Amino acid sequence: MFTTQKEISTPTRVLSVPVKVHVVDPSAYTPPYDHALCAALARDGVDVALFTSRFAYGAAPTPDGYARHELFYRAARGAPASRRRRALKLAEHVPDMLRYRAAAQAADLVHFQWLAVPQIDGRLLPHGRPLVLTAHEVLAREPSPAERSAQRRLYRRMDAVIVHSEHGRARLVGELGLPDALVHTIPHGAFEHLARQPSGPLPAGLPATDAPVVLCFGLIRPYKGIDVLIEAWGGGIADAELWIVGRPRFEIGSLRSAAGAGVRWVTRFVDEQELAACFRRADVVVLPYREIEQSGVLATALAFGSPLVLSDVGGFAEVARAGAARLVPPGDPAALRAALAELIGDPGARGRLGAAARALAADEWSWQRTAERTKALYSSLLS
Repeated sequence: MFTTQKEISTPTRVLSVPVKVHVVDPSAYTPPYDHALCAALARDGVDVALFTSRFAYGAAPTPDGYARHELFYRAARGAPASRRRRALKLAEHVPDMLRYRAAAQAADLVHFQWLAVPQIDGRLLPHGRPLVLTAHEVLAREPSPAERSAQRRLYRRMDAVIVHSEHGRARLVGELGLPDALVHTIPHGAFEHLARQPSGPLPAGLPATDAPVVLCFGLIRPYKGIDVLIEAWGGGIADAELWIVGRPRFEIGSLRSAAGAGVRWVTRFVDEQELAACFRRADVVVLPYREIEQSGVLATALAFGSPLVLSDVGGFAEVARAGAARLVPPGDPAALRAALAELIGDPGARGRLGAAARALAADEWSWQRTAERTKALYSSLLS
């Protein structure tokens, strides 16, 4: 069972009156997570406001019981992830963090989702109220000693740090030396609101097929192991299709050249209805990552009850222990090929994995449970 450390180990005062909580995601890195958390907290009686920026890739989810303020990076222009846009955001960062620090005087507690410039963000935080940070990326990949030190200082400025897996908690305590009582494990939450979306048409490039479909979804980054998946697929999986859907964050020409028959690509951001169509059509969802702590794509797949094949990295093993995923060693095309081929050919196994995924989404990974645990943590900090 997932628990947070402080809320379970010590008695805390349950919030008896609505508290004002600001959820802050300056760069709008995770709009689905921000929306799901804020809506769940609002349903549990918390007065929530989300402070963020305009989502560069499309429409953000409509607020449900909470207020949304686009306070950050209002002058940023240019293509998403372009040098021009990054430069404009960096120029606005300090003034906007200071502007938010003034706005935070209206909050009882501030819950940051991302702080992208740890070298300076620790000096720009609000004062006089509890601060919480959700460590979506527990530790930076290949950080310099200076970056690791800055991340440690930022975490220590918080009154609580939330991680989404016990594996991530162990890393922060063991590798970064954070106090045990500072770090709390609260599951990510399955994206139920995405599973409630009506299906639109499949994205262009994914024609209807009667063949089994394996879906790899999300931003395409080097650490996500798409090269391993391509090699696995080319080694003998027949009479099925592999759909790779997501915007690349590096040059993928060589990957596309190496992909064999039956591999289809959609290399752009897809909207929520297209997302729903992809997940409902998929027979298996695969996350062949080389490294990760937890994943929004995994949270989406659980909400749809998708059978999962995951690399044995980060917190993924905690999902597999609940019976909701098949694990393979990271970077092992042969093992990945064997797991995919087995599930493609075994509807019963897919059904068991899907049922376990839906059960996990309805219980430990439900947003009701996540909101309860998060609210209990707030209570302990405000006592």
